[in-house]
Amino acid sequence: MNNIKSTFSIKDLENLTGVKAHTIRIWEKRYNLLQPERTDTNIRYYSLVNLQKLLNISYLNSNGYKISKIASLSGNEIPELVKEVAKNDHTNNHAIDTFKLSMLNFDQKLFYDTYETLINEKSFLDMFYEDFIPLLSEIGMLWQTDTISPAHEHFLTSLIRQKILINTEKLQSQNQEKTDKVFVLYLPDNEVHELALMIINYQVIANGHKSIFLGQSVPLESLKDLLDYYDDITFISYFTVKPDKEHIADYVKEFSDKILIKKSIKLWVLGRMLQELDLNTLPKQITAFDSIEDLVKKL
Repeated sequence: MNNIKSTFSIKDLENLTGVKAHTIRIWEKRYNLLQPERTDTNIRYYSLVNLQKLLNISYLNSNGYKISKIASLSGNEIPELVKEVAKNDHTNNHAIDTFKLSMLNFDQKLFYDTYETLINEKSFLDMFYEDFIPLLSEIGMLWQTDTISPAHEHFLTSLIRQKILINTEKLQSQNQEKTDKVFVLYLPDNEVHELALMIINYQVIANGHKSIFLGQSVPLESLKDLLDYYDDITFISYFTVKPDKEHIADYVKEFSDKILIKKSIKLWVLGRMLQELDLNTLPKQITAFDSIEDLVKKL
């Protein structure tokens, strides 16, 4: 695992805040808004305090405050103004920035406090779509550019997973199955990105259907066991990184041959690996979706 970052390059700041490195340098030189330190070879680096300040500055700037006005504020006045603006802000920008800070600081309390503020204003599903999905998209980019370490990503996703589980358990405790539809949710071998599948599971249950959640890395042979229990099953899977480009077509064919042995058995699938398939050649019992929202509409 990579070392945990506590200092950041100017490129890291650009990735984390969306403020271009050129602009950051201008703000430093003209307004003295950030005070980077330098290595022995005179290369700038920034602390978490610098990052937090830049996130706040960027947030105020995007909400109509001129940089000259922000620069006139003291260090304590900037976060206070951010809190004031955020109270009347109906976008999710501030919440996402705060969740990112909780991740970078491994600050569980900040994550919980931000979550509680949001859950008092909106439903859990609205939070997931409006805040968590954009956040996870940004986190994926930050991980790919080596701005954050795997530890940061795992810290954040484990907290989000926890919230999905808590809310799913609340639904399950109400025992509100109202239909005979059976959905089996699983990820293929070596696929571990299950947050999206977990939120689909939540919505299957919310719609009153029977949900059998199998989770990560389920061998195809294991799915055959379900066929002995139910005649009418809709399998749901999410192909994020697996099956890989070289094997996805073979996987779909094998699934069709071994699992889709009755017309009443179906597969609903989504995920970026579908880009590697010719969707026009899929068997009639397999339906591909562009998004979770599209799939949920069909529940």
